[in-house]
Amino acid sequence: MKLVQFDFKYAGPFGQEMTDAMDGLARSIADEPGLLWKIWTENRADGEAGGIYLFTDEQSARDYMVMHTERLKSFGIDKVNAKLFDVNTPLTQITNGPL
Repeated sequence: MKLVQFDFKYAGPFGQEMTDAMDGLARSIADEPGLLWKIWTENRADGEAGGIYLFTDEQSARDYMVMHTERLKSFGIDKVNAKLFDVNTPLTQITNGPL
C-alpha cells in the first residue's frame, strides 16, 4: 500500500459549502484506479486544503499524483505539495489506522 499526501493554499469554500461544491469531484476521485480511500483536509484559519489518500499500489499512486497535480493547477492552484509514503502496516494496525 502507498499513502499520498496533498496540501495547498486554498481560499475556500470550506465546511458544508466545500462539501456541496466538491461532491462531483469526490465521486470522481472515488473511482480512481487503486484508490482505497481519501480523507479530505481543510484548514480555514490558514487557508489550506488537501487530502490523505491510500492506494493499493505505487503505480496507481504515482499516476494519481501527476493527474491530480495537473487538475489542481487547472483550478488555479499554482503550488501543490504532493508526497508519496510507504505504509508501515503492523504499526498502523496497532494504532487503529484504517487499512
